[in-house]
Amino acid sequence: MNSAAQIAIIQFPGSNTERETLMACRRVGLNPIEFLWNEPTEKLSYFDGFVIVGGFAYEDRSRAGVIAALDPIMKQIKIEAESGKPVLGICNGAQILVESGLVPGLANHRVGVALTDNKRVKDGHVVGVGYYNTWANLKMSAPSDRCAFTRHLKTGEWINVPLAHGEGRFIIPSELLKKMIANDQTVFRYCDNDGIISDEFPTNPNGSMHNLAAVCNAQGNVMAMMPHPERTEKGDAIFSAMKDFIENGNPVTSHALSFDRPHFEIANYEAKSDATEWIIDMIITDNEASSVHNALDHLGHDISITRQTHWEISTDADRKSILQKIDATGELYNSNKEFISENASPKNTTSFLVRQKEDMHGRAKFESLTERFEIDGISEIKRGVIWNVTVNGGNFEAVLNEILDTHILFNPLSHECYRIN
Repeated sequence: MNSAAQIAIIQFPGSNTERETLMACRRVGLNPIEFLWNEPTEKLSYFDGFVIVGGFAYEDRSRAGVIAALDPIMKQIKIEAESGKPVLGICNGAQILVESGLVPGLANHRVGVALTDNKRVKDGHVVGVGYYNTWANLKMSAPSDRCAFTRHLKTGEWINVPLAHGEGRFIIPSELLKKMIANDQTVFRYCDNDGIISDEFPTNPNGSMHNLAAVCNAQGNVMAMMPHPERTEKGDAIFSAMKDFIENGNPVTSHALSFDRPHFEIANYEAKSDATEWIIDMIITDNEASSVHNALDHLGHDISITRQTHWEISTDADRKSILQKIDATGELYNSNKEFISENASPKNTTSFLVRQKEDMHGRAKFESLTERFEIDGISEIKRGVIWNVTVNGGNFEAVLNEILDTHILFNPLSHECYRIN
């Protein structure tokens, strides 16, 4: 019988690094066991620790990590983490930990951090956005005994591991970040081959604040890490430290973290006077809306959800001519499966317009239309998503507030939200 510490390798649909994670755990003497997201959650109490693996994001059509964060298995993971057991989230696993509030560890697991679209910046210019893969240097920026996963590394030491993600840029309110730095929760930071930390690409591969690659909770037993230590023996120290932490009785720290995040406000939406709105519907089934609807249904909300893409196109010349040219490019919608529609308002329905605070998609389309297609007279393009929420039962406003509190429609740290009706 294997007496080694048993580690549940948590797999959601789309996970693709379970084999590497199993191998990494076995190399350091742990006993990893694959655990599917839909198995009975009470079985988790028999494990000594947990790794939520990376891969393609499960049902994350709303936002990476958020659908999985609302899954019943994460309720039990929170219970296990509160008992002091170590929990490591890698890549999509890190996104799940962030969206579930397990890191940075605020009271009642309130969401305090966002992981959003990569932004590669060099010499003050954005040189790339979205998915990126490379090898990155991660510098240990906390005391060795601060975290369950750092006990076998020295402060200032760095390891070289792969990364591959599209939404790995940490965004943290400045006041909270200061507290996390003082609390030694900013565990790993991107550095160059000489160990020097610079926020310029390629040293910082995704534009993360403070060059963050991994952060832990206040107690030090939960860590969200965007790069992939399991894919190389150079990352084995992460897993051997986890083993040491368990064998020493899960010695969590006495650190605490408090932060009163400002309440997010939802203003009424008003388009700019020089703007035209295009609201895009789908001809085919909208799987994004289905994912969000199913997640909310599992939480007991009697609602219906539809989704539309929203473009706000500002022009400073002949509007009709410019819009015709934009339409002809096919840049803003695919006429084979989408069409320009309007925002409908059925009974007991309200609509929320959600935009990224840094609208990478809108900026990219603006540059494509003005530079590639050489269309003059466009001053700005903004992209958003309209979520149409129909409440089928219960108090209308109360149900809407409950849905907003799940953060399934937007993360207030990385998005802005407007009410359309």
